[in-house]
Amino acid sequence: MIAMLAAAAAASMTVTECDRLASHPDDPDRVATGVPQADVDLAKAIPACRAAVTADPGNPRLNYQMARVLGYAGRGDEAAGNRAAAVAGDYPQALFVVGYIHLYGLNKAEQDACKAGDLIRRSAVKGRLAGLVGFPAWSLQGKFAGCAVKQDPAEMRGFLEQAKTRIPAGDFYRQLLVETLLARIGN
Repeated sequence: MIAMLAAAAAASMTVTECDRLASHPDDPDRVATGVPQADVDLAKAIPACRAAVTADPGNPRLNYQMARVLGYAGRGDEAAGNRAAAVAGDYPQALFVVGYIHLYGLNKAEQDACKAGDLIRRSAVKGRLAGLVGFPAWSLQGKFAGCAVKQDPAEMRGFLEQAKTRIPAGDFYRQLLVETLLARIGN
């Protein structure tokens, strides 16, 4: 059983053509160089990702990338199943991005601040930098008011302290944002 799990984990890390064509540059768990949205060749990426997901349907990274390219192609409704599979696999990049999509009702997804808050917080818990900063920022803005999602000031301070360690030296604006959010949360 352990050997089977190890083989599945290794297979899921295999670099595919989908990875080469559709990895997000900010995805910390990508296995290939990221491709900015403007440079994604949808005509090649969509079939490559479809083939990769068909070969490894349980892979949340590949499902995220399939959803990414479908979304860029304006096919958000078709991307819903891949988004759900990536979220079900607890893929940190998908947790953040799908949360963001639901926060603003983008790409044919339902606007749902409570679902967004849950997903973005989960991305923060998993250490995704965008979630570490975004969750406290949106919580302080009241975006998740009335939602059951945990919005504990101590936890959010912890998210921001973790983010501080991951922001490159000299990145003035992100450093300033984190310091400002920490000041707003207080002790």
